[in-house]
Amino acid sequence: MKQTLTLGTLAAACLIACAPALAADTAAKPTAGATNASAASKQLNKLADDYWDAEARFDPVAAGESGDNRFPDQIGMTIAPKNIAHQYALYKGYLKRLHAIPRDGLSQRDQTSYDILDYELKTALRFEPFPEYLLPLDQMDALPITLANYSSGQQAQSLVTVKDYQAYLSRLNQLGPWIDQAIANMREGMKRGIVQPKAIMESALPQFKQLVAAKAEDSIYYSPVKNFPAAFSDADRKKLTAAYRSTIAGKLNPALKRLADFIEHDYLPACRTSTGWSALPQGMDWYLARVASQTTTDLQPEQIHQIGLREVARIQGEFARIGPKMGYDGPPAGLPVWVSEQAKYKPFKTEGEIIDVYRHLNTVLQAKLPALFSLRPKTPLDLRLEPELSRATASDHYTPPAVDGSRPGVFWSVVNDPKQYGSTGMVTLFLHEGQPGHHFHIALMQELGLPNFRKFGGNNAFTEGWALYAETLGKEMGLFDKPEDYFGHLNDEMLRAVRLVVDTGMHAKGWTREQSIQYMRETLGYTEADARNATERYMAWPAQALGYKIGALKIQELRARAEKELGPKFSLPKFHEVVLGEGTLPLALLEKKVDRWIAESK
Repeated sequence: MKQTLTLGTLAAACLIACAPALAADTAAKPTAGATNASAASKQLNKLADDYWDAEARFDPVAAGESGDNRFPDQIGMTIAPKNIAHQYALYKGYLKRLHAIPRDGLSQRDQTSYDILDYELKTALRFEPFPEYLLPLDQMDALPITLANYSSGQQAQSLVTVKDYQAYLSRLNQLGPWIDQAIANMREGMKRGIVQPKAIMESALPQFKQLVAAKAEDSIYYSPVKNFPAAFSDADRKKLTAAYRSTIAGKLNPALKRLADFIEHDYLPACRTSTGWSALPQGMDWYLARVASQTTTDLQPEQIHQIGLREVARIQGEFARIGPKMGYDGPPAGLPVWVSEQAKYKPFKTEGEIIDVYRHLNTVLQAKLPALFSLRPKTPLDLRLEPELSRATASDHYTPPAVDGSRPGVFWSVVNDPKQYGSTGMVTLFLHEGQPGHHFHIALMQELGLPNFRKFGGNNAFTEGWALYAETLGKEMGLFDKPEDYFGHLNDEMLRAVRLVVDTGMHAKGWTREQSIQYMRETLGYTEADARNATERYMAWPAQALGYKIGALKIQELRARAEKELGPKFSLPKFHEVVLGEGTLPLALLEKKVDRWIAESK
């Protein structure tokens, strides 16, 4: 594994490199200013480590998803009120410690860490008044589903060694108590009027019913036992088989049955018929906190709604231009439906043909990207088909590499029916989920010598904003020369613009679920089922879908500013290095960093 520098050593390197030359006798005795700066840096470094360790122990599953797999045998009880209260108490203590550190005495790099930590702690504390734990699961996000997907051994939970098998089994043993806590939380939510919309729980129920097996051997959680690595001894196989069978039959299966029965018979009848988050107690303030968190801005829902409408109109203008080149002469809004009906854009017979297209695209990009990027991750990107086990609930996605080198970054392609797999969106999808999108950002973060809270943490607006911006680079790399590939890019961009409209519409403007479905059908050409699934995602994850477009627009705005200000001095590889070179930043900090670079470059 590549050795990385710590924040402290980077700060020290900066101090040594940037300081004026000193006389030999002075160098032997650090000045008071240097000593104070070093002390402040150590304080910050210690605080940053304490903060991330607390985060990783509180939610080890999320930490593992981000590449920190130190606690693969723990699930964390993030929905237990006493644990949540303890975490908020820690945040308050960390914020107090942070503000006791003299920021002005820190290096530029440490000041950035200070500012990010200040932002993250204040953002976390903003959610303290809102009882999110009363809504512990939905059709998009539930720990039992996450752990079921891990049973393949190809996701964020490794299943290679006996120790790995024991760690996953430990998590399964903890899942029963988690389920009982979730049921208790939902019962409390029913009393307080804080419940999920009925529509999304109707979508979730079949998933939970499917997890209940007639016997242990039929359970998805038993899958590791059916796929022992060849190196396992007979003694280990027997011991693990008996342990998995006992845990699933005696503990997990009964708990899953309790959950499915509770949702069907108790929770669903008590669910609300309203759509938006603002219908909940304190709902509008709650949604505003989510908007601020997911966009890292102070934009208000109405402003975001209007941005979305403007972007929809702009992209429809592009549809009008590209449609005739594809043989379409109808109204712009009808282009997506027309494309979906053309057999020539569904050319595949096998899933192997699909992954081969992505592999070829990856090879093409390896030749083109050096002209646009001077800073690139050393960690390789692997391309894989989503395992059959999790295809039904997954979408194309990227998983980060493990920091210990045990797995690369992976682009997962989800193919349920090759004959229905559309080709027009493949280029833009790979630019987003693969490289230079998520892989260039997330894998690179692990190689920059950042403190752990920055290496493994982040925010939605930068992460998804960068990936959406990365899609636009296809145009200057000549990857959208075929009109159908450019349409695929526009269509994905349209989805991100539509999200601004429907998310704020439902959660702040009183739109119903049916209004969102209809708007998506008219604007994106979605089938009723696709529009319903997308709408219900935004119902379950308020404001999450806002980060993509808001983040991308900010990066595009900063690039345009730099190009205008620097003229012939502008370097696109250098701009990308400035954006990516310190990992994930809140958008306001990114803007300050780019403006500082522009001023220095002049």
